[in-house]
Amino acid sequence: MAALSGLCPQRRITKGVDSEQFILEGDSYVRSGLREGACLEHLTSFKSSDIRLNWWSSSRNFARLVIIIVLSLMLSSILFIHGTGVLLLRANDLGRQCIDMRSSYPPRKFHFAMVTCSDGSKTIPHRSFEGLMDLVVPNKQSYVERHGYDFIDASDVLDRDRPPSWSKILAVKKHLPNYEWVFWNDADSVVTNPSITLESIVSSVVGDVDWDEMPDLIVTKDVTGVNAGMFFIRNSEWSRQFLDLWWNQTTFVEPFGLCKSGDNSALKHLINTMPEAEFKQHVRIPSMQCVFNSNLWKPSWRNSHRLVTFTRAIWQGVYAKGDFMVHLAGLNDKKRWVQKVLKDIDEEREQTRDNPDPYNSRTDDTLVGS
Repeated sequence: MAALSGLCPQRRITKGVDSEQFILEGDSYVRSGLREGACLEHLTSFKSSDIRLNWWSSSRNFARLVIIIVLSLMLSSILFIHGTGVLLLRANDLGRQCIDMRSSYPPRKFHFAMVTCSDGSKTIPHRSFEGLMDLVVPNKQSYVERHGYDFIDASDVLDRDRPPSWSKILAVKKHLPNYEWVFWNDADSVVTNPSITLESIVSSVVGDVDWDEMPDLIVTKDVTGVNAGMFFIRNSEWSRQFLDLWWNQTTFVEPFGLCKSGDNSALKHLINTMPEAEFKQHVRIPSMQCVFNSNLWKPSWRNSHRLVTFTRAIWQGVYAKGDFMVHLAGLNDKKRWVQKVLKDIDEEREQTRDNPDPYNSRTDDTLVGS
């Protein structure tokens, strides 16, 4: 063996001047490929290479850690979104009460009309109403026959100069004189609990008051404000004047083909600018939107953000098993959603045929997501 070099403290084995060299590192010999006197340069190079390797290894480990954290957060978010949907569908089982059915006074019987209309338009392809009336009319007709109300398809009053949702005003105005109350409901809505009466809804909102002391307009609000898609309006002079005023809000009319038609914005404007005394006397906005205008929860990042931001409002308005109606406002592919809701109602009826109270006996998550 060669003597220890003054430049390189490792032990060497050599074969001639230009022969290969082996360095003893620990208990093993490693080929160095260096001439005598070049050990220090080699070690310096080795240390730099070692540092680069350590940096690369650390970077890869850090990248793996970041990927693991991101994937964990994504998985947690997905579980949160879908888990929340299942939980919200059981809101009534968790203590939420949309309608107070324990009143000490029986609801008064009123002459009701359930009115809706649609042009069956597919102007906005992803929000098409084509074929929707054929699906929802039997559902609503069955409901009114059960309770002695009238159902009216008022599509004959459509004004073709405005987006079709404005014609709800004309439809209600035409039929209001023949009834004590008109319940307007958009075509993209379905009765999901037919055991709930319109009288019980009105009574739970206005209380036990005489006819002359009743409000004239009952409308709900969601996270965006009052919703014109579902409302009760009483046969009164104030109501007729209000409908005329609403129709005359022409500055809010939007062009055809947009998701928003402007009628809802006009209603918001009228209510928000109404004198306080008039609002208090004629308008009621129940604290629980789900009393007659529940919105179907569709798992999404946007809805999850809304849930975190507007937790109370979502809780008060999201559709849950046992609610009176579900309103598919803001959802695309409405026909598919209506078909799904109706299918789930039929399956629920079949599974609970022998149960006297099917809407409180069992819940499932069939309407959550797609």
